[in-house]
Amino acid sequence: MSALWIAHVTVTDAEAYGKYAALAGPAIAKHGGSFIARGGRFVQLEGKERPRNVVARFPSVEAAEACYHSPEYQEALAHARGASERELVIVELTE
Repeated sequence: MSALWIAHVTVTDAEAYGKYAALAGPAIAKHGGSFIARGGRFVQLEGKERPRNVVARFPSVEAAEACYHSPEYQEALAHARGASERELVIVELTE
């Protein structure tokens, strides 16, 4: 089953976060992920508002989780830590 990687982000250091984004995209693609929403218009209905929302589709929960734990993504993530406040969840699709 496919899975969605859903991130809600508030960027606090644009320069450092830009380094994260430059590395994260290729890491996500390497693990079969593709972006379906990336920082576009949104309507916050409940919970804490984060101005940047990103959704990527992966072939499976396992592929999304492997991406997160991969050396490539962890290298990217090192730039996001301290440069953003974020939540990230992987959700399996019920297709």
